[in-house]
Amino acid sequence: MPVLMLVMTTSLGGAPADSAADVAAMDTFTNTWQAIGTVSSETNPMAMGLTTMCNINMLYFFIAVLVCVFVADDFRSGYAKNIFTVRAGKADYVISKIITCFVGCGLMFLGFFMGAVLGGAIAGLPFDTGIAGITGVIMCMLAKLGMVAVFVGIDFAASAAAKGKTWMSIIGSMVAAMLLYMMVPMVTPLDSGILNVILCFAAGGLLCVGLGAVNCQVLKRTSLV
Repeated sequence: MPVLMLVMTTSLGGAPADSAADVAAMDTFTNTWQAIGTVSSETNPMAMGLTTMCNINMLYFFIAVLVCVFVADDFRSGYAKNIFTVRAGKADYVISKIITCFVGCGLMFLGFFMGAVLGGAIAGLPFDTGIAGITGVIMCMLAKLGMVAVFVGIDFAASAAAKGKTWMSIIGSMVAAMLLYMMVPMVTPLDSGILNVILCFAAGGLLCVGLGAVNCQVLKRTSLV
């Protein structure tokens, strides 16, 4: 996906900004790291351009689908009811699902990052990090992984409440994702520092623990079908 975005938009929109011909007509990527984020001084959460919408942040919507389908299938197939009866407790199930979803979604973000690097190389886009520096890019990715925990916690809560109703959990998760989406570029800019990373992981950890406890009570007090 990032390879197609970077290569196709560059070829359709014109040459990179550092060439003789400027970017034409449509909004295009002029730097590889635009697929990851923008520096804090250039961040505009209300912007609706191609480079601000079609970047790594849109994977947070993919998280909603992945988590909701993953959890809803357990309830729809009867697996959750069976495992609670035979072996695992509610807390064990919640913890294992949140950890598994976090790891899976984190790998999805790392895959997008590697695809962006490959796509930028194929498209001939510059890799200049500017004021962000290599450290800023690394911290940006770590901060985004911290935000993954935030979205996983919310999406799992919607899934646990909806049980086997995949459509209901996805709708609830998407609504939450849209409300938080505008905040992501501000807390995870390309020039992120260690404070951004700490805040994102702290928020993700607290949210997962808090909502996880609520989910345990929901599963204990409601029917599993």
